[in-house]
Amino acid sequence: MTQHGTTAQHGTAAQHGTAATGTATGMAYEVAVRAEASLGEGPTWDPATGRLLWIDVLNSRVHTYDPTTGRRTVRRTDQHVGAVKPRAGGGLVLNLRDGIGLLDPDDTFRWLHREAVPGRRANDAAVAPDGTLWAGTMRYDEAPGGGTLSRVAGDGAVEGVLDDVTVSNGTGWSPDGRLMYYVDTPTRRIDVFDVATGEGGRVTGRRPLATIEDGAGFPDGLCVDAEGCVWVALWDGGAVRRYTPSGDLDRVIPLPVPRVTACAFGGPDLADLYITTARVGLTAPHPLAGSVLVVPGAGQGTPQPAFAG
Repeated sequence: MTQHGTTAQHGTAAQHGTAATGTATGMAYEVAVRAEASLGEGPTWDPATGRLLWIDVLNSRVHTYDPTTGRRTVRRTDQHVGAVKPRAGGGLVLNLRDGIGLLDPDDTFRWLHREAVPGRRANDAAVAPDGTLWAGTMRYDEAPGGGTLSRVAGDGAVEGVLDDVTVSNGTGWSPDGRLMYYVDTPTRRIDVFDVATGEGGRVTGRRPLATIEDGAGFPDGLCVDAEGCVWVALWDGGAVRRYTPSGDLDRVIPLPVPRVTACAFGGPDLADLYITTARVGLTAPHPLAGSVLVVPGAGQGTPQPAFAG
């Protein structure tokens, strides 16, 4: 696969626009990147560059945003892209339709692991504390059990973790690395696993942490803060929620767009919550649908590891 190059768009920090206050929390969101992404997803803070990475899955776009300068870039990939993460040695790792790709610092692309399955595409992914990539897939028709969750080592070795997934989505780890949180969206649950020490990060003991009630949307992407609380975006729920490690709901950030897809802490102090959104399937989308929103000072994130490959 070859990359089609990079285009750059320039702006300023003033692009944030007018803040609007979430009535349930008193928190104010701002517009970080005004865009019309079909399926904006996967916000990830890259501390090495001081930029936010995010993607538009269905338009095969990898975006970056520098909140200090307002500079934005966009790169087109040859396939639908489910996630993008920084690599320890520089460059990016991509969860693509047909497998895992690497983008080197000089923009050279190469496959790390290729496994094309007709009718299936990549979805969300996350990097574990040990530097492995936990990559999810789903079928385009969202057929039950058609997706997977796999653990990808830096040398390209792949180990299946879950093979009966419908829409593999948010994945994250507790600050001490002993718990892993995971979303298979149609279940409406945020599940929690125990992480085995000294066994390559294998997970056991799957159980529900929290269930999203009917009418409140579906859980999508998630992140974990420094207190061990889980923040989850609600697709068709128009909000981000925060759950404590015991599964109690303690915070809600209502947003003006219904299809909220994922969230991540970023900024120099990892205190700002960046939130991606989508406009796909909406007949009369809100003007901000497909934009990246941010809640300054929402909490305290933790440094996220880079992929070891």
